[in-house]
Amino acid sequence: MDLARSEVGGGRRRRSGNAARLGLMALPVAFFAVFFAYPVVAIVRRGLRADGAWHFGRFADVLADPGIRHVLWFTTWQALASTALTLLIALPGAYVLARFAFPGRQVLRAVVTVPFVLPTVVVGTAFLALVGHGGLLDELWGVRLDTTVWAILLAHIFFNYAVVVRTVGGLWAQLDPRQEEAARMLGASPLTAWRKVTLPALAPALAAAALMVFLFTFTSFGIVQILGGPAFSTLEVEIYRQTSEIFDLSTAAVLTVVQFLAVGAVLAVHAWTVRHRETSLKLVDSSLTARRPRGAGQWALLAGVLATVALLLLLPLAVLVQRSLTAPGFGYYRALSDADGGTFLVAPIDAVGTSLSYAAAATAIAVVIGSLAAAALTRRDSGRLVRGFDALLMLPLGVSAVTVGFGFLIALDEPPLDLRQSWILVPLAQALVGVPFVVRTMLPVLRAVDVRLREAAAVLGASPWRVWREVDLPMVRRALLVAAGFAFAVSLGEFGATVFIARPDNPTLPVAVARLLSRPGDLNYGQAMALSTILMVVCAVALLLLERLRGTDRSGEF
Repeated sequence: MDLARSEVGGGRRRRSGNAARLGLMALPVAFFAVFFAYPVVAIVRRGLRADGAWHFGRFADVLADPGIRHVLWFTTWQALASTALTLLIALPGAYVLARFAFPGRQVLRAVVTVPFVLPTVVVGTAFLALVGHGGLLDELWGVRLDTTVWAILLAHIFFNYAVVVRTVGGLWAQLDPRQEEAARMLGASPLTAWRKVTLPALAPALAAAALMVFLFTFTSFGIVQILGGPAFSTLEVEIYRQTSEIFDLSTAAVLTVVQFLAVGAVLAVHAWTVRHRETSLKLVDSSLTARRPRGAGQWALLAGVLATVALLLLLPLAVLVQRSLTAPGFGYYRALSDADGGTFLVAPIDAVGTSLSYAAAATAIAVVIGSLAAAALTRRDSGRLVRGFDALLMLPLGVSAVTVGFGFLIALDEPPLDLRQSWILVPLAQALVGVPFVVRTMLPVLRAVDVRLREAAAVLGASPWRVWREVDLPMVRRALLVAAGFAFAVSLGEFGATVFIARPDNPTLPVAVARLLSRPGDLNYGQAMALSTILMVVCAVALLLLERLRGTDRSGEF
């Protein structure tokens, strides 16, 4: 009788848990259905349907084109190479920031994140100044790397270094170092102890970081367009060319579907891999794991990481600052306060306030949607529906931003979703990119929480909401702050979709920079560099404030 009652009670708890999970999924699913799936389907339908009939034969025609096949091949292999190189170069930085305590650690953490929020057009321009004709390398050693794949790979590493450092390093900082030390006391070498103990624990965060880097480089647009020249083109660049230059919406729609299917396949493999590797981890306060470097090897590692950051990250940023100061008396900065009546209806400096307000709204949306989604995905014994929901959350990172931007204009133009004249349209587009970062940042920590703590709270009568508030929240507060910081930074730098929907009287900083770069003349170029410098400073200040806020909370960290 007691066994039967226990089974009945367990069944009720499972049903209650499933109902709570579906309730958590409801708002994120509705958000993605209305503001992602609907616009994308609308633009694809516009391209593949004409005269009342679908033209699926366009797939065979487009994919038979040798030029398109070359684009597909280059898109895939450069993304794989960029991901591997980024992991190789950034993992030492993740370890240093996770395990070493040294003066300026918080500043370094903010510095490595700033490049990630820069518009891709600015990143491409900065590297062009370094490796292009008349650039720094050309002047010093006569070396040019522009219009080569190496310039693209270096720019991708620059752009995605922070993804690995903050995603992997955040979890690394919370792993109990005594587990690896115990393995070494039992005779394991440092490499064996790391490979057998630490690496499996880091696998979910490594997979999440690799996935995000791959998706960003697979859909790379501004960097490839500026540095690749006519020889290199990704799917994203080709979609833009077919849409805005050739006006062939049918070919653009086919390439959008191909990109969507490719990203879906990658997400499916990622979900399967992570599901078979995740385990409960013993997490500790990160303030207890970081210590001063000891020995020549650790000091050499710290020096190597600092040199990498200086050469790979700070040097391109220094080029931007130098270009913005070439006019006497801060002339380019003073020119930002003048509305020219051509490119902008307002002074370019007004883009700073617009970007901050839009990014704050986008962050609020992304944190709410992403937190609900991460809570729904916490359990590992999820069915196919929930695993499909996990993959859905990552799709905005892999679907063409050009397609999303045009889709917003086409789909959200009739009541009750006539939002083309509403200010909220830009934050909604930015939040689509921010939600995956919130989910991927919070999920490894949520899944690392011992499930027995939740079960014990449920047995004692706690509701799902109280279980979250009393068990999960105290352990993921820092992860939530990191997620909010990432969402804010991503929103500040979002360009692909925003460029199509930002109003002329309310441009964001990336849109303003791109418009200035598109106009000839030293004044416009200098103003673009000045706005880029302001964007860097704003992001650095925001990230430093985030680091200080995180430092006041010792409950856990991601």
